[in-house]
Amino acid sequence: MADVTDDEAVLQNVGPRLRGFRKALGVTLADLAERTGLTPSTLSRLERGHIRPTLEQLLPLARAYAVPLDELVAAPTTGDPRVHLRPFRKHGLTFVPLGMKTGGLQAYKVVYPPASQLPPPKFHMHPGREWFYVLQGTVQLVLSGTGTELKAGEAAEFDTNTPHWIGNAHDDRPAETLAIYGLQGERVHITDV
Repeated sequence: MADVTDDEAVLQNVGPRLRGFRKALGVTLADLAERTGLTPSTLSRLERGHIRPTLEQLLPLARAYAVPLDELVAAPTTGDPRVHLRPFRKHGLTFVPLGMKTGGLQAYKVVYPPASQLPPPKFHMHPGREWFYVLQGTVQLVLSGTGTELKAGEAAEFDTNTPHWIGNAHDDRPAETLAIYGLQGERVHITDV
C-alpha cells in the first residue's frame, strides 16, 4: 500500500512536470489551452501547483503531450506484472525489450527497416551466442562472409565470436525477428571488425 507522503510527493511534482512537458513541446499556455479545452488560467494554476489536477484535466494534457497518464504525473509503479516496452534505436534498427534487464538471457523484438534504409553492412564480434527467430519478412545473416537468407518461421543460432552481420534481405518492407542474447550478449554489437 502506498504511503500518504509518497502520494503527496507525486502530487506536488505534477505542476513542475506539466510545465516541463509544455516547455519541451515549445507551446504557450494559450496554444495548449486551444489543444486541451482547458483555460490558460487553469493551466497556469496547475503548473504552479495552486490547484490539484483532476482526471478531467490530466486526460486532455496526456493526449496533447502524447504520453501515458502515469508518465505525465510520474506515478510510482504498482507491481503491475506486465512488461512496459520502451523501444530504442541502435545501428538503424529498432529494439523492443521483451523483459526487464536483470542479467542472464535478454530477449528483444528487432525491427529491420527496408534494406535501402539500413547503413552499409558492418561486421561485429562479441563473446557469447545469439539466437533469433524470424517473425516477419526475410533477413540476411552473414557469418564470416557466407550469407544465408532466413524467412518467417525460420531460426538461427551462432557463436558471436564469429564476425557477423544481420540485415533485411528486401527493400520493399521491414523484417522483424525475436532475438535472444546470453549474459555476455548484453554487449552485443559493440566491437567492430
